[in-house]
This record gives sequence, structure tokens and C-alpha cells, in this order.
Amino acid sequence: MTSAVVFDLDGTLLDSAPDLHVALNKVLDEQGVAPLTLAEATGFIGHGIPNLVDRARRARGIDIAHRDAMTERMFEHYLASPAALSRLFPAVPETLGQLAAAGHVLGLCTNKALAPTMEILRAFDLDSRFAVVIGGDSLPQKKPDPAPLQAAFDRLGRRGTFIGDSEVDAETAEAAGVPFGLFTLGYRHSPVECLPHAFTFEDYRDLPDLLRPDR
Repeated sequence: MTSAVVFDLDGTLLDSAPDLHVALNKVLDEQGVAPLTLAEATGFIGHGIPNLVDRARRARGIDIAHRDAMTERMFEHYLASPAALSRLFPAVPETLGQLAAAGHVLGLCTNKALAPTMEILRAFDLDSRFAVVIGGDSLPQKKPDPAPLQAAFDRLGRRGTFIGDSEVDAETAEAAGVPFGLFTLGYRHSPVECLPHAFTFEDYRDLPDLLRPDR
């Protein structure tokens, strides 16, 4: 029987940093502080939007009393345009189709809240590709707690491989006891050899062969 394959979203299936960057700088502008560079904003991605906002707040010395209001405004700005500048990594749609045709069941597990996640999937016509979508607010826990990933595999009805791009994803897979496939062109900060993984890839066209059960 073929396995389940669960994907992370940001930095794994698409480069979403440009849209997050624009929305975040709108929030910072409302606070009367200097914007972040794209590199700075990208470095804060990985633990969900509330954490992204909080790291930006601290980087600009904004009082914690403004955190909740800033997070609310971030969701408003981001939901208004979550996919205008984001781009899928090459060959993602074709590869997801190949995996489904080979009998794999596909899921998504991200720390991004469910509402913007679904908006993005619809914008790229990927919403029908995934039998299960777990967002950052679907459960009380977020990655790297293994609960969201375990929930995705449970709902898919079988175990399999988690595909991600970051330290958070590697830690999540290890905690859940599942193989981890590391996409090397995402948002990780550590060298590849520092992240536990079953395999690495930088071209999605290589993924179907890497997931073959006889490999």
C-alpha cells in the first residue's frame, strides 16, 4: 500500500515571504516604526503569524501592550491579499498530481492559520489536492509539537512521510516518529547536515522517485 505524504506550506510548497513581508510592514507602519527588510521578515517565519508579529514587534522595540492589536491587524492585512506576490516552487502542481496518481494520499500541516492557508490553496488551485489540511489554529498545539502532524496522518488513515523545509519541520517529524524529506530551497537557517532527515531534494520533479516504496 502506498503511503501518506504530508507537506508543510511556507517555504516548502511556495515562497510566501513576499506577501507576509508586505502585510507585516503595513502593521509596523501603523505603529510608526521603520519597515523590515524582506530578509528580516523571512527570518521570522516558521511558528505562525502571531509569532511573526511578536518577533517583529520586539525587533522594533514596540511595547508588548500592542501585540494583540498588531496581530489582529496582521491577519486583516494578510487575508486581504495572501497570494499576490507568493509563488509556488517549480513543478509543485505536477508533482502533487503524480503522487496522487501513484496512489499516495496527500495532506498539509502548517503553522499558518487555517483561513489564510485555505485562501492560498484556492488561489493556486491546490485546495482539491489535499485530503486533510491542518492549520496553526486547528489544534491547541503548533509544530514542533507533534500533535498537528499526527492528527494529519490519523485523518489520512495511514502513516507516511512529512515534507518540510525548516528546523521546525525536522523537529516535528522526529517527535512524531515519521521520515522527514527536507526541501533545501526553503527557509531553514541551519546547514542541511544539522537537520535530521531521510532524504533531501531541491527539485520537486525528483520527489516521486524519492517516495517510491522500493527505494
